[in-house]
Amino acid sequence: MMRKGYRAAALALAVGMAVSMLAGCGGKSESASVKVKVGEVTRSVFYAPEYVALSQGFFKDEGLDVELQTIPGGDKTMTALLSGAIDVALVGSETSIYVYQQGSDDPVINFAQLTQRDGTFLFARKEQSNFDWSQLKGSTFLGQRKGGMPQMAGDFTLKKKGIDTSKDLTLIQNIDFANIAGAFASGTGDYVQLFEPQASIFEREGRGKVVASFGVESGYLPYTVFMTKLSFITKHSGTVQKFTNALQKAQNWVKDHTPEEIADAVLPYFKDADKDVLVSAIKRYKDQDTYALNPVIDDAEWNNLLDVMDNAGELKERVPASKIVNNSFAEKALSEVKDDK
Repeated sequence: MMRKGYRAAALALAVGMAVSMLAGCGGKSESASVKVKVGEVTRSVFYAPEYVALSQGFFKDEGLDVELQTIPGGDKTMTALLSGAIDVALVGSETSIYVYQQGSDDPVINFAQLTQRDGTFLFARKEQSNFDWSQLKGSTFLGQRKGGMPQMAGDFTLKKKGIDTSKDLTLIQNIDFANIAGAFASGTGDYVQLFEPQASIFEREGRGKVVASFGVESGYLPYTVFMTKLSFITKHSGTVQKFTNALQKAQNWVKDHTPEEIADAVLPYFKDADKDVLVSAIKRYKDQDTYALNPVIDDAEWNNLLDVMDNAGELKERVPASKIVNNSFAEKALSEVKDDK
């Protein structure tokens, strides 16, 4: 009898331990988050909704552990994506077109738009009232690096304004992105094409004034987009949907909050930044609809992007959006994620 009782007790103990272990495993499965490695082409207030999604816990709420790293240069960011070093890239959508033009069995797919305008401004060394683009004629213009989207949007705008860069002004485009602001500060150029927050910093330092926006003049286009390889979408469509949902939450949040509140939210990602400068930059971007209100890439934006690239001579063919854009995740997020004002 004692032996039988011993066996019964041992069995009960074993069952209890098994149930406990299963419960523990179940709990771990429910709480475990999916890691997503994201590479951004630069650290910029231009990407404010991305940092809002992180700081406000929107990725975490979707069960994602987003590991963000900055990989300077579109070519390096794309190399990291193609090699599998990162899962998702935040970079100009033109890079996906370059990859497509080269041919690939595993194309890069744009699935969620972050910014919908070029992020650069025309900065004049001398403050000018009643600015007109014709005032650039005869000047020295310090533009962005040739081949990049800022340069293409800049040239597209200048041509639209009737300026022939080959003869109407002295164009400088051989200075690395990181050194453009320094070159202007040291005396090079009458005008310079700048991103924020550098434009706001220069204004505070009395170096000149923003007189126009290349983003406004070049129109809406999928300027900066989250993209990944087709194989990742095929294997991890649920993760891509959760990622896009989190972005939509962040875009709603940015729309509904002031530049001051947005600056507070993104400040942890700009530890050495002056908050007043961040507020000025965010306000400028927000006022001109730079931050996309949703992740959808529409046909009009895509066609404008192709026009900008075609003007720059960077297109072998006009790539239809259907080839490398997947809006299904963005459209679902737009319809299902509520805007909690």
